[in-house]
Amino acid sequence: MAKKEIRMAGFGGQGIILSGHILGKAAALHENKNAVFTQSYGPEARGGSCSADVVISDAKIHYPKVVRPDVLVLMSQGAWGTYGGVVRNGGVLILDEDLVKIDQDPTDLTVYRVPATRIAEKMGRRIVANIVMLGAFTALGQVVAYDAMRQAVLASIPRGTEDFNLSAFDQGFEYGQSLLKN
Repeated sequence: MAKKEIRMAGFGGQGIILSGHILGKAAALHENKNAVFTQSYGPEARGGSCSADVVISDAKIHYPKVVRPDVLVLMSQGAWGTYGGVVRNGGVLILDEDLVKIDQDPTDLTVYRVPATRIAEKMGRRIVANIVMLGAFTALGQVVAYDAMRQAVLASIPRGTEDFNLSAFDQGFEYGQSLLKN
């Protein structure tokens, strides 16, 4: 695998930072790849913008920051305004379709719309929207394998929530797979 740069962005309280941590863990611990995770967030505890950047490679990683992501996952309108124009040509853009509206799809990207927050709300807990999105990302981004991400999710969530979080992950993964079939 060549080096892949992934950026996940949204607002504080959505679990964006945790998502980046889980992705890095999936790559490094469960696929034996090199991975670097960095985070950025505003001074607000909740509601401010935040991003999680993950660089994954089979080779050594010489620069830990994402410059032009191969995959960009956006879970807020503000994230679109901040990061929407930085994806590498031919890259993948994954949007939470209920929280991110764009006037026109970029012509040089593959754009996927995932109702991650809506799926989480139907499950009764909006808080797992990030896990739903991780499932969709796993199917659509094709950066880490399903089993590796699933193991990383299990290792990163509170005890007693395993079944619920794995259900959220699987629903996101299945939604992502359905988009690939269209």
